[in-house]
This record gives sequence, C-alpha cells and structure tokens, in this order.
Amino acid sequence: MDEYESCNLDYFPENILIDVLSYLSVRELVRAGRVCKRWKRLIKDQRLWRTVDLTGWKGVTSRILWVLLRQYFGCGLRCLRLRGLLLSARGGTFLSESWLKALSTKCPRLSKLCLLHADLRSLPGCQVLPRTLRVLELRGCELPRSFFNQTLPASPPRPHEQAEATSSVGAKQQGGAQKGKGLASPLGIGVERLVLNNVPSFTDQHLQNLASWERLSRLELRDTFRVTANGLRSCAAKEGLSGPEGLSRLKYLEIGITARQGYQLQMASLGLGAGWLGLEELSLGGKEVATGLLCASRLKDLKCLHLWACTLSELQIVRSCRMLRGLRQLEFLDVIFQPRQSPPAEEGQGQEGGEEQQNEEEGPGGESNDENRTLDGADPFPGLRRSLAVLLPSCSLVFTNCSVQMNAD
Repeated sequence: MDEYESCNLDYFPENILIDVLSYLSVRELVRAGRVCKRWKRLIKDQRLWRTVDLTGWKGVTSRILWVLLRQYFGCGLRCLRLRGLLLSARGGTFLSESWLKALSTKCPRLSKLCLLHADLRSLPGCQVLPRTLRVLELRGCELPRSFFNQTLPASPPRPHEQAEATSSVGAKQQGGAQKGKGLASPLGIGVERLVLNNVPSFTDQHLQNLASWERLSRLELRDTFRVTANGLRSCAAKEGLSGPEGLSRLKYLEIGITARQGYQLQMASLGLGAGWLGLEELSLGGKEVATGLLCASRLKDLKCLHLWACTLSELQIVRSCRMLRGLRQLEFLDVIFQPRQSPPAEEGQGQEGGEEQQNEEEGPGGESNDENRTLDGADPFPGLRRSLAVLLPSCSLVFTNCSVQMNAD
C-alpha cells in the first residue's frame, strides 16, 4: 500500500499524460501549463493542438489570439474555430490582417477555419486567409462587398513615379508599369467547401465572385436572405463560347431558408430552372423546397437529392421526381408528410369499394396477405415507397426523423 500511496503523475509516461490532457479545453490547457516545467513542455505538444475550438471561450480577445499563436499553435493545427465580437458589448477588432498572415506562416497544415459572429469588414478580402484552407465556414458574420474577390486591388502610383511621368519616354514606361499593377493577379484560393449560415450581408455580388474560385466543389447557403433567383441563375454552370462558365466545378449545392420572419422571401431556388451542368447533389430546406422541386427536373446530372425541415405531400413528391430518372438517392430529414387525400365515396359505393379493396388484399384461396399488412403497419410511408419504386427503381430512399401529419377528423 505504501508503494501506491507514493505514486503520482510523475510516474506516468508522457503519451498517457498527453491522452489525459487532450480532454481539456483550450483555457484549461493554458492553465495546466503553469503547474510545472514538465507540464509546460507537454502542453506545447502539437498533438494537443490539432483541433482548437475557441467558441466556448467568450473572453477571447486579439491579445489572447496572439499569445496562443506565438506559444502554442504550430504545424500540428488542422482545424480552428473562433467566436468574434460582433454580438459582444465590448466590440473592437477581433481578426487582423497581420494575425491571419502569421497564422498561415506558422500553421502550414491548417485546412479548416470556422468563424462565428465575426466582423470581417476590416479585412481587405479572402486573400489574407491561409492558402492551405480547404473548408471555410462562416456563421453569423459580416462581410465586405469584395470579400470573396480573390484579385488584388490596383495600387495607387507613388509620388516619385508621377514626377518621372512628365517625360514622353518615361510616361510610356510608367503607363505600362501602372497597367501591369492594375491587372488582377489570382492568388489561387484552395477552398473546396464553403458554408454560409445566417450571413445577412451575403448578396448576389458575393456569389458571382465565387465563380473565380477554381477548386470550390461544395457550397452551402443557409438563411442567406439576399441571394436571389437571378443571382443564382447568373452563376449556374453552363457552356459558353470559351468553355464552361460560372461555378463549373460545383458538385454539391445546398439552399435553405428556415429562420427569421420579416424578410422578403427571394425564392433563390428558382434560379435552378435554367439548369446547372455537373451538379450531382442538391439539398433543399425550409421554404426553398417547394420551388426547388419544380426546377430540379432541369438538373440533368443530379444523382442525390436531400429534402429537410419542410412539409410535403406524396403527390407533390411524385410529380417532382417523375422527371428525375437518373436519381440514385433521395433523402428526407425532419420532413412532415401530409396525409393522402382520397375523394369522398358516394352512398352505396363505400361498401362495394371496401369489399373490392379487401378482395385485392386477399391472396389466392381467399386468404389475406398478413405479411404485407405487417410491413405496411411498420412503415409509415408505404404509399410513397411504392410510388417512387415504380418511378425510380434504382433510387434508394432514406427517412430520418420524419412524421405523418394527422388530420383532426
């Protein structure tokens, strides 16, 4: 017993201690580094800083970000989540251009950046973000107009350059130099997935600027109220005179309006009516489902369709999926299905219809098919499954947290 009483954390191997410390939050890790020199060295191990979530630390300021970057962040950082000061009473600048440049230099493997309630209007644009990013997620942020434009703005001429321009020869050379400086130079944004959730400042202009992102293959627009059908139509991938135009590399598109009342509904999903080359997966949610289903038949390359947070009828789904012969997967998430409305039976025909239906359900020899009844009782959507099985025989159906709306009668 004396041997066990004398044991402490100093006897544990460093790998075990690092596994134990991995369960701590960032704030607790910083505090644990003040215990002793050994713990201070262990806290700086990059295995503890692969995924950093600072959204739960409400008191984070720019000063704390600089301390974390200089002392703890390194080549092991893969994912970073930050909460800005947009909803804070203190306000102030949270992310600076110098800090983002230092982040890209010290963390060359950072692939995912999530910003929550951050005011990005003080930044010149997306070119200050780390080039190693593959996923960019913005939730409740404020954006400048040219944030997604990945070209450098033209730099104004210097005073001594204007003085040299007085001579004729110097004017020609200076004009050529200024013309070269005014041209846009691409920075090669490598973001493949862009998530915009509740970003009121995101407009059609931002959407058009995304056409210059060559690697963007997944775009998720949730509660972006200022995106219109014309803006989405202008960015749709189509064949042009010089090749594909618009968001030609996009494979996944999500459009959903589920929050806030009082905003004018733009019905941005109507922009899909012009078609979209190469779009293989479409996700519609909330108020965009009804209009999006009407235009989904124009998407010739569509293979997967996701519908979520909406109310649909069986007839509406069957009519919309009639033209989607190439569909391979149809998923329903948090969908409320309206019951099938059958026409009222006339007097004298109710019993006959019931007897005919009963005879159809009975198998040969007058015996009823109990197995089919059991399956239909366990499946809340038997009619929808049968109808879609006839229209789309090679399509798989997925129901997640769905329900059937019951009539008061």
